[in-house]
Amino acid sequence: MQLTSSTWTEMDEVETDIALLPIGSTEQHGPHAPLDTDTRNAAAVAEAAADRYRDPVVVAPAVPVAVAEEHRQFTGTLWTDESTFRAYVRDIVASLAAHGWDRVVLVNGHGGNVAALREVAGRIVRHDDAYAVPFTWFDEVDVEANMGHGGPLETALLMATNPEIVREDRLAEASENGSDRWGDWQGRTNLAFDSDEFTENGVVGDPRGGSAELGETLLDGAVEALIALLDAIADRNPEPRAE
Repeated sequence: MQLTSSTWTEMDEVETDIALLPIGSTEQHGPHAPLDTDTRNAAAVAEAAADRYRDPVVVAPAVPVAVAEEHRQFTGTLWTDESTFRAYVRDIVASLAAHGWDRVVLVNGHGGNVAALREVAGRIVRHDDAYAVPFTWFDEVDVEANMGHGGPLETALLMATNPEIVREDRLAEASENGSDRWGDWQGRTNLAFDSDEFTENGVVGDPRGGSAELGETLLDGAVEALIALLDAIADRNPEPRAE
């Protein structure tokens, strides 16, 4: 159930303790995909899983600004530091838990958020009256293509869920001036900290490999994995750990 489009009285009648918190980013995704790609994709996976799940699930509004300083040289990218981000996510989870939705899946759409979300979920479980677990959609899909950045997977999911915002006339440009790999490597060491060090236009991977059909496959795979996770946390009975 969408929290933001509901009234408080409608939400008061929802019988569930499970909530989904989509978490994205506002950052460059090349010349063909919008700055809110990660936010849109995270929200799409969360909303589809809630629609298909056997029981009611609360879907919170997506977090649009996160850990993305690695894209700072590209106009429009916004970011916060990890400590601010973790504190903000923790506050939102506490707000959800205050209404009884105290089992929260952090549905993530941005690679730069992964470490911070794992850390804050652990802090929530150990110290708060809530249970939280991170879920990154692109880690759960079984396809041969590399994730990249603004590459075939992110582009495909957009084509399936938000086709009107993909600039398909710029896909060739995105491919020609992008990078094949994330980073600038010496052996197993990545020498680069910011994306402009290895990609001219911010793209990693060939977005021309994306399609609406692939996007539907990705969505189905991510939703199936998320539903399995919802079943797992619904049956989980963690001991209260709040101090």
